[in-house]
Amino acid sequence: MSKPLVVILMGSKADMEHCTKISDACKGFGLDTVIRIGSAHKTPEHALAILNEYEADERPKVYITVAGRSNALSGFTDGSVSAPVIACPPPSESFGGADVYSSLRMPSGIAPAVVLEPFNAALLAAKIFSVANAEVREQVKASQKRAADKILEDDASVR
Repeated sequence: MSKPLVVILMGSKADMEHCTKISDACKGFGLDTVIRIGSAHKTPEHALAILNEYEADERPKVYITVAGRSNALSGFTDGSVSAPVIACPPPSESFGGADVYSSLRMPSGIAPAVVLEPFNAALLAAKIFSVANAEVREQVKASQKRAADKILEDDASVR
């Protein structure tokens, strides 16, 4: 079976740090990643060409979109691909954090998941792949065990 692929698509290079966190977390689950830049607003033809390139790739894949301000990228991506899409908008304090609302309401038939933390976006991608990939499933279980062990260790430290 081919190694699963996470295509991380950002609207601008300003979101690179957020995308790197997602990519690093994905690699921790044994997933291949690629980071690309394409804007639904400024370069829709280029963004669509990127999506078409990866749609032609036979590997199992999940797309993670990263776009702040007005997030058209996630809906644009979801409407253009057959694989799952996870919107992971970068944090913003501008306008009281209201940018996130552009990731929450989508037209009918457009259904990207919204996950706000980079690690959790990678975890969701891994869980999607784990349905059919035992190696990824074991990585997810190991991550869950590490998180549980940390809670138990922290509890013991405060007694």
